[in-house]
Amino acid sequence: QLVESGGGTVQAGGSLRLSCAASGRTFTTVPMGWFRQAPGKEREFVAVISWSGGATTYADSVKGRFTISRDNAKNTVSLQMNSLKPEDTAVYSCAAGPYDKLVPVDDRDYDYWGQGTQVTVSS
Repeated sequence: QLVESGGGTVQAGGSLRLSCAASGRTFTTVPMGWFRQAPGKEREFVAVISWSGGATTYADSVKGRFTISRDNAKNTVSLQMNSLKPEDTAVYSCAAGPYDKLVPVDDRDYDYWGQGTQVTVSS
């Protein structure tokens, strides 16, 4: 299972750090991704990190503002979000990807999902 935490409400320009903790099984050998879904919109890719942490990919909309990282010793993945904008408001979910892809960006490649955590950025 994957459990996200760290969501909340912040003013534009502020920062939040999301965490995703795995339990029941280890996800240290697969890529881990963050996705988000705003009301009335489809789920979209945010960031992904390879199993070793050596490769990352970001959506253009968050590049330079968000940083994904992982701690395989603790079986956790984090998303540091800086310079937040109102358009970043969404439910953020972490997900575990497949063994055979390095940094997948398509949500259809992901097998395990957390329940999500709400991030609200006020203007």
